Amino acid sequence: MSKYIITGAKGGSPPQGAATPNRVEIHDFVKIEDQFSLYIQALQKIFGQNQPDVASFFSIAGIHGLPYQEWDGSGDQPVDPAAWEGYCTHGNVLFPTWHRPYLMLYEQALQTAAIAIASTYTVDQDRFKQAALGLRQPYWDWASNAVPPAEVISLDQVSIIAPNGQKIQVANPLRRYTFHPIDPSFGPPYDAWKTTLRQPDTTSPNATDDVAVLTSTLRSAQRQLTTKTYNLLTRVSTWPAFSNHTPGDGGSTSNSLEAIHDGVHVDVGGNGQMSDPSVAAFDPIFFLHHCNVDRMLSLWAALNPGVWVTPGEATGGTWTIEPDVSVNKNSNLTPFWSSQKTYWESSQVTATSSIGYTYPEFNGLDMNNPTQVRTAIAQKVNQLYSGAAPKPVPAPRIAALASKPAVVPAPATSNPGHAAAIPHSNLGHVAAPVPNVQANLAAAPAHSNPEHTSVPVPHVQADHSSHENSVWEWTARIQVKKYEVGGSFLVELFLGSVPEDPKHWRTSPNFVGAHHVFANSVPDRCANCRTHRDNQVEGFVHLNDGIIEHSGLHSLEPDVVEPYLIQNLHWRVQKAGGEPVDVTHVPSLEVTIFATPLTFPPDSDFPVPGERRQHHRITHGRPGGSRDAQVATA
Repeated sequence: MSKYIITGAKGGSPPQGAATPNRVEIHDFVKIEDQFSLYIQALQKIFGQNQPDVASFFSIAGIHGLPYQEWDGSGDQPVDPAAWEGYCTHGNVLFPTWHRPYLMLYEQALQTAAIAIASTYTVDQDRFKQAALGLRQPYWDWASNAVPPAEVISLDQVSIIAPNGQKIQVANPLRRYTFHPIDPSFGPPYDAWKTTLRQPDTTSPNATDDVAVLTSTLRSAQRQLTTKTYNLLTRVSTWPAFSNHTPGDGGSTSNSLEAIHDGVHVDVGGNGQMSDPSVAAFDPIFFLHHCNVDRMLSLWAALNPGVWVTPGEATGGTWTIEPDVSVNKNSNLTPFWSSQKTYWESSQVTATSSIGYTYPEFNGLDMNNPTQVRTAIAQKVNQLYSGAAPKPVPAPRIAALASKPAVVPAPATSNPGHAAAIPHSNLGHVAAPVPNVQANLAAAPAHSNPEHTSVPVPHVQADHSSHENSVWEWTARIQVKKYEVGGSFLVELFLGSVPEDPKHWRTSPNFVGAHHVFANSVPDRCANCRTHRDNQVEGFVHLNDGIIEHSGLHSLEPDVVEPYLIQNLHWRVQKAGGEPVDVTHVPSLEVTIFATPLTFPPDSDFPVPGERRQHHRITHGRPGGSRDAQVATA
């Protein structure tokens, strides 16, 4: 039987200086009237196809997880019933590259539909045919703007140019996918939902999207998303640390691409499909999200020329890959056929221009000159994402601030889990652009907390952060077993008191960030979850913004910050749908704090990290805290 050969989208007139058409950010794409009109109609077309059809939306989305069946002849049965029975390569070195031909397939199906639709236009047909040839899947740059446009998250109808040239309102396929029918493989609550849902208000059959909660959740994530993305792109230099969420950050105290990706899934989904790997791809926002994940792969690869997939274990396995076998750049990216007999491989998808698309950051660059490309992309990354990154403050300014009375909390009491609130403003929960972190440090007023015993300190001793070209960066590392909670969950960090009502945790001004775990919601039906129940994941939450905003300290020195964090840093565990989890019921959880000196050499594009210090005593002795009692190690 003939295979569906994946070529990606083809043709189209590229912008000046580009080899191929651009994938465009969704906030900009919705304003490109011709292509947006074709895109909406193309989505409607593939949504409406018979679900088992190889290029229908349902069939393509089903490659990722459920209904756990072969796609286009790629493996009649799972190679191991205890393996993950979707094709997606979560948790291993193939995670970024597997999604590249996946998006090519999706983009190809969309363009094929758009070309057919363009031929039906009775007005300006040539114009729409050209628009169809140039059509590429848009991306949602959550690191710049965590809240998608209304055309994605709230509008049930959108305006398009119809084939007769008239503007009309049509049902918005970006809002949700309607199953026809609901697949019998789905378990609760998905077996009762006729459509995909984001942050649903309940898990009952009549649940609806809660757009307000979705929006506030994404806004609360903005600053961390920007900071995490900047650190990923500028601090991570090895493929294992970059590619996936298994422990091992290469010493960077920075998140992997997959860990950041996991957070977006969980924040969008709540109890909805996007929070569950088995059904996430049925939500149309999945492909906007993953298009940006692919863009991050392009940006990172440009900043690290010559670094690509290195061998690693296929943790958990897939429909076609046995658990824990070694995979590498030449492993088959199943089920994506490159010919009638072969699959795409990671080694074949290094250059996007050869597979039909590029991103705007690469326009005008000589892709055969990696040094020039790296310099240009470094400038772009700084322009886009450095707003939340630590920056040095001139020594005279720090000295002047340090000469003012500051307040350092007294050592933690016997019950450090119940620190009272401290005065603060709600600066941490606004959408991009993100303010300069060090500007906040310079402007932060000293204030005491009347509910704590505090001691005035007339002068803050200086070390790294008082040097004109250096600053301390504080980071929390979270390690936890992926399947311990029985679905997707968050480990949320706070500076100051934690609201009693879990519904208010994410909107609390004391909330400073979270690490998200993206896991199947029905582990008792998942052999892979049971077999690999001890698999751990790792992520990082960056604390500088929160310390500067909440503490009133005028220094980020370890001897100043450590006692503050001992008394004021707290964490909670919460399921993706909002249900709290007792931290003592998550025995694998370990929250550890690191401080890293960053310098800013004038000849370097990015901050240069020094040797990180692990501050065990900040969290040691508390449920979910560091298991190492040492005060500090390199």
